[in-house]
Amino acid sequence: MAAKTTLNAKNLESLGAQRLAELLIEVSMGSAAHKRRLRMELAGNHGGAEVAREVRKRLASIARARTVINWRKVKALKSDLETQRKTIVETVAVDDPREAFELIWQFLALANPIFERSSDSSSSIIQSFHQACEDAAAIAVSAEIDSNVLADKVFKAVQDDGYGQYDNLIAAMAPALGKDGLDCLKTLFVEWSKEPKDKPANDKREIIGWGSGSPLYEDEIDSTQRDLTVRIALQEIADARGDVDDYIAQQPEKTRKMPMIAADIANRLVSAGRSKEAIEVLNEVDATGQAMPFEWQLARVETLEALGRREEAQTYRWTCFEQSLHDQHLRAFLKRLPDFDDLEAEEKAFAYAQAFPEVHQALTFFLNWQAPAEAAKLVMRRKAELDGNLYELMPPAAEALAEKHPLAATILLRSMIDFALDSGRSSRYKHAARHLADCASLAPHINDFGDTRPHDIYVAELKRRHGKRHGFWSLVT
Repeated sequence: MAAKTTLNAKNLESLGAQRLAELLIEVSMGSAAHKRRLRMELAGNHGGAEVAREVRKRLASIARARTVINWRKVKALKSDLETQRKTIVETVAVDDPREAFELIWQFLALANPIFERSSDSSSSIIQSFHQACEDAAAIAVSAEIDSNVLADKVFKAVQDDGYGQYDNLIAAMAPALGKDGLDCLKTLFVEWSKEPKDKPANDKREIIGWGSGSPLYEDEIDSTQRDLTVRIALQEIADARGDVDDYIAQQPEKTRKMPMIAADIANRLVSAGRSKEAIEVLNEVDATGQAMPFEWQLARVETLEALGRREEAQTYRWTCFEQSLHDQHLRAFLKRLPDFDDLEAEEKAFAYAQAFPEVHQALTFFLNWQAPAEAAKLVMRRKAELDGNLYELMPPAAEALAEKHPLAATILLRSMIDFALDSGRSSRYKHAARHLADCASLAPHINDFGDTRPHDIYVAELKRRHGKRHGFWSLVT
């Protein structure tokens, strides 16, 4: 049973309404966020209209603000935005969907002024706007917004998508727009693309950069951006309408032979039951002398499967695995083998990876496969090839091996220590000192160092070679 002083709703109820009200006033002093939350709750007692009025006032206040949003202010702003967004969706929309629809668009309009005064590169804020796009679509259905009106709103928003806040708007709005709305939206973008691109006289055109020795004018950049915006929008509309041919038509002839674009087209053709056309699109890509991206390889495998060419698909999966050691290719290959054959094939794959020319690629494969014993074996056999500069790989690899393979983990940690000291990377000294402490904690768990120097000898060697790296040794405890 919880103590009577435990902070929970039941115990607080015993304080009574008056005392709780006094405490809330006291706690909210000095906290604008808490005060806004309390006002919102009070507004809720007077109905959705009063809540909507409070939200509208707060959104207008955020829009008027001019202070710079640095990293310290991001968390508070994110919380404020989420409070307003959730209030619109969970309270106002239930009572008055049309009012909520207007408010969610007012919310979305905050993106540009917020990002214009933001010095923080965090993606957390833009996630609120992406979610608001989803919310706007759901509210539009409840509010029964006319499809042409909705299309016009979406069109104007995407035109002003300066920071990517509307990246998912067309896809989200597709159900609310329906066929008529999507047709209207397509017409609006096509008409916009045909509008004349006015160019001022050369002596009045602003040069904003240079490319290949030639000036880049602001109006030329704007025109290129408009063309790209239109093309992407028309592709998204084509997807929403399930029109593969229209999607393909938005791709310039030259780009259709690029691996990633060809993969996108092939995937859509396969989904539309047009696998023969899909393989033709993939075959038009020049794969000579280049490693094809994973997405293209996957599209080819799926197309071969759709064509009923399963043996060829299996052969290609193995070929792709041999080229890249991508675990997803191997998993798909093994999944289609009879029982017990998959175990033999896995052993063959492990042997191949152990001898793979690029040791770090092999280590990544074993970690992704969750085969720590194989990863440790690789590290022990090919420790001279390890690059301690690969800081995105070595720490997680050492952590994954530490418990059951402490010697292999130690070798990985030492590779980073040696790199930092050998290259004089003072910015990494604190990490190297931490890695050395980790090596010390692992040493008692290593029964046999084999041909690897024991910890005390390794430290002595470090002091002999790098004794003058005072910045490092001052961090070693």
